[in-house]
Amino acid sequence: MNSGVQNMMLSLGAMQVARRIPFDDPVVLNYVRLGYIASQVIILGAYFYVSYKVKQKNDQTVLKYVDAPNPMSPGSGGLVTTTVKDYDLSETSKLLRAAYFGIAMIAFFHLYMKYTQPLFIQALMGLKNLYDAKPVAIHILGKKAEGDLQRPFKTAPMFGAAAGPQTDAASIAEAEKKIGAKKE
Repeated sequence: MNSGVQNMMLSLGAMQVARRIPFDDPVVLNYVRLGYIASQVIILGAYFYVSYKVKQKNDQTVLKYVDAPNPMSPGSGGLVTTTVKDYDLSETSKLLRAAYFGIAMIAFFHLYMKYTQPLFIQALMGLKNLYDAKPVAIHILGKKAEGDLQRPFKTAPMFGAAAGPQTDAASIAEAEKKIGAKKE
């Protein structure tokens, strides 16, 4: 099953369970807060550990691909030449930024808006996203970087085939020709 569909099913199920939790009870609320904080510490710790493992392996294998153009920014896309180490560090950095953004949103919802259900739901969703993260699968779970885990990672949309960077030789050669034409 697609990760987006799994996330939707988990969040709907978590919302149903969260309805039955008595958040008015201060003891229960403190346990939910503690659970949320523990899950975020686990998530951030795992991402920092992945960064450490990537730096420790120091894989300098060259990785060439044509990045998919972003329809919102006209200058995006094009040929990207990097190393496996730099690519994994940038992907882990994206995951860390997403985790920080989620923490900021939940802090706003809980502290300012006084919502309590998102604490429970986001604790579960964060752990699921940690399990689904491709750098975590490679560097912590020890899976081989092949198939869905082959670099550069393809992003799976909600429905349909996975989209992402092109790694075939024809696409790379075409992108190199475009770069050569721009330099002249």
